[in-house]
Amino acid sequence: MIQSRVHVSDLREHVGRTVTVRGWVNTLRLQRKMQFVIVRDSTGLVQVTHKRDDGPLEAQLEALTPESAVKITGRIVDAAQVKLGGLEMVPESIEVLNRAETPLPIDEQTGLEQRLDWRFLDVRKRPAAQMMFAVQTTLEQGMREYAYAQGATEMHTPKLMGTASESGAEVFELGYFGRSAYLAQSPQFYKQMAISGGIDKVFEIGPVFRAEPSFTSRHATEFTGVDVELAWIDDVEDVMAFEERMLAHAIAKVADAHGEAIREQFGVEITVPTTPFPRITMAEAQEILRKGGWDPEGIKEDLDPEGERSISAHIQQATGHEFVFITHYPVSIRPFYHMRPADNPSVTLSFDLLWKGLEVTTGAQREHRYDVLLKQAAEKGMSPEPMQDYLNAFRYGCPPHGGLGMGLGRVLMVLLGLESIREASFLFRGPNRLTP
Repeated sequence: MIQSRVHVSDLREHVGRTVTVRGWVNTLRLQRKMQFVIVRDSTGLVQVTHKRDDGPLEAQLEALTPESAVKITGRIVDAAQVKLGGLEMVPESIEVLNRAETPLPIDEQTGLEQRLDWRFLDVRKRPAAQMMFAVQTTLEQGMREYAYAQGATEMHTPKLMGTASESGAEVFELGYFGRSAYLAQSPQFYKQMAISGGIDKVFEIGPVFRAEPSFTSRHATEFTGVDVELAWIDDVEDVMAFEERMLAHAIAKVADAHGEAIREQFGVEITVPTTPFPRITMAEAQEILRKGGWDPEGIKEDLDPEGERSISAHIQQATGHEFVFITHYPVSIRPFYHMRPADNPSVTLSFDLLWKGLEVTTGAQREHRYDVLLKQAAEKGMSPEPMQDYLNAFRYGCPPHGGLGMGLGRVLMVLLGLESIREASFLFRGPNRLTP
């Protein structure tokens, strides 16, 4: 009995039988006496071998084009000389499900920007790209597993907002039934409302929009954010502890499921981090960097990308750890809702998490006291009226809380050693890219 479909990875179990494979034509070698077609499905490659006989199969094979979608039924035989698993398929029938036009718009030498124009073909033709999405799935699964185990509730917050969050900078404005709406820069305010709503631990994995005219390898105008908010915390340390354990759990899951494949496809060894991650204050980080000659023009309170890479390298050399939390950022470069310690009100109880020199997370303990929030907003020159719905969440008993926002694409970039965030998403969105 002929099966409806057998995946290439399972053909070894069907030697001597007639089976059906569905996939794409990977390569054609049409010789004088023999025809060889390599067929690829999502699980691997198989060689289809046909001896020319002037029959209908010969003509069908001769008419194939690379990347055509085909359904081939044939007998699986042992063939030690074949490098692809020591098997070959002797065809009995061929059906072209969709013939690919020729020539293809991209090949192995095509640059990234053109590959992004034809992303569906780029993903289909490159096992590493497909591997990336399998890794992303496992990574998200690991994060959710950890969050669920901690009693967190997964929320889905609005991406349309009636007022621009925070200062109103870097937001996309759009028409909304005769008035303006804005795409959410972050689920931040809504997470805090959920905390005030009595949900102790909240997380969301969803789209985030930033109208930043940045053309770097790590910026996107739309990306997937992993956001967490935790109620009844003692201090910001509770938030950092949650994140490092969540990441360690998720990375261990990736290493277990895909470690070998990642090594083959990306040449990267997955290292499961130990906890706790190192912590260093911004002041300490800058002192270390300046001793090493770091002195970027115009940067006094933050770290530039070179500074982030350098402090990460310093910490890795000192501790052997790829991660480091930079803590206690100055008030001037943090949002009004970050809590400030009573003994040092010039800094915030906030952090960034760097992984191999790339910032992947920003987090903080939030200010939960209404009167203090009003005061801190005023210091930033912000009017309370547009934020009143948000501020109302703090007027009736909001508990102490804190949280974090992590960029999923940046985590994948570092995990797989990718050079650009353009490769860490299916369809990248940036200032110059709104298609496909």
